[in-house]
Amino acid sequence: MNRSNILAMRRHLAAVLVGALAIPSFCQAIEPPATGSANVHQQKAAVAQSEQIMAKAQGRNGLLSQYLFMRDAYANSTDVAFRLIFNQYLSWYQTWVGDYAGARSSFSITQHAARDDAASPLQGTQWHAQPAVEAIAMLARDRKAVFFNENHSNALTRTLTVQMLAPLREQGFDTFAAETLYQSDMPALAKRGYAISATGFYTEEPVYADMVREALRLGYRVVAYEALSNAIGDAREAEQARNLVRDVYAEHPQARLVVNAGYAHIQEKGKYLGGAAMAQHFARLSGFDPLTIEQTMMIPHELPSSDHPWYSEVIGKLAPKQPIVFVNGKGESWSLKDAYDLSVFFPMEVLQRGRPTWLAMGDLRMPFQVSGRICDLDYPCLVEARHAGDPDQAIPADRYVIEFKGRIAGYGDILRNSTDPYPIAELWLRPGKYEILARDRSNVIHHRQSIVVGKNKPGP
Repeated sequence: MNRSNILAMRRHLAAVLVGALAIPSFCQAIEPPATGSANVHQQKAAVAQSEQIMAKAQGRNGLLSQYLFMRDAYANSTDVAFRLIFNQYLSWYQTWVGDYAGARSSFSITQHAARDDAASPLQGTQWHAQPAVEAIAMLARDRKAVFFNENHSNALTRTLTVQMLAPLREQGFDTFAAETLYQSDMPALAKRGYAISATGFYTEEPVYADMVREALRLGYRVVAYEALSNAIGDAREAEQARNLVRDVYAEHPQARLVVNAGYAHIQEKGKYLGGAAMAQHFARLSGFDPLTIEQTMMIPHELPSSDHPWYSEVIGKLAPKQPIVFVNGKGESWSLKDAYDLSVFFPMEVLQRGRPTWLAMGDLRMPFQVSGRICDLDYPCLVEARHAGDPDQAIPADRYVIEFKGRIAGYGDILRNSTDPYPIAELWLRPGKYEILARDRSNVIHHRQSIVVGKNKPGP
């Protein structure tokens, strides 16, 4: 990663996390309620320690070595306050190396029922389920802006946004903006057509990188709107909104905008971090009412007890195979919180060879098996698949760590093929041509192999 960019973004995210610790609902979501100044001091100290460890990790050569350093730091600590904070840092790395099941285990926000929740969409006959892709496309027809949110530690909450880019482009949406993209790389990104480490913070994760790549492929103008100052709280939200309005509409007043942001940055009502959320500032500055799509609450957790009761009820009764939303005959949509326009229900997570099948992203991608023999018996190794013609600096279409010791608690399953003595992993890829390679913990590349995925099906 570009060191100056990544250091600035880490400081920024750490400051945001410290601010969030002051919000009771945030603390209660990830841990037992913390009370007293001593606990707040412990949490701030844990953030500082997490930052130091991440800085040391990023000084190591290669993503695999960095990830293993982070994993060991977590495993070797018994400090509860540190673990509760550091698990989010670890989860980012787990998503970057494709260990999505591990990331969900490390950092998961319990979705308790709350007094301000809407009644269940299954209550009465007003609401009926509809595939999210179709419903959102319909609801977005007359909007100038559509805002999606995500859980930064759970790439599941990015998959629907990727699927929505094509239907929204067909409707005339022409600009895409995403949180933590770096302004410095935007001109080069537009020419390259793919993300590298200098593109952004979360684009190191393959699904996020695929989101940016797909937006460029479809002809979107990609915009970075992250705050450039050290502002936090309301000041950061306001700066982000100003950046959006200026960079999207100043020279393109008729632009139609798709935004990907984290958590409550897209809420349209209520207080957020002592002020207003980015979407609220955006609506005030632009005069546009964005369609806000909440994707972080109605999701599966590792423990069913952490799921929202309405999620358990809906999934138990309808068992959807794709993301769904609820609408009524008036064209209105159901949302758990009235701060958003609609809530998305994601299907239960199914693991296949330790990886979630939602990586198919609505049948855009399919699994491709890779034998551990590519690692030359040097485990763990990081297997990567890049689009043919992309350089090694490009964020891969998918990557995964192959380990030989079977199951390692919290870090996925590697299963053996009955005819192959080597461990087997699966990469999820769109139809097309790729180059596969493996890196050891010293970042040395083992082998290169060209492959074709879905060669009997239409390619991209």
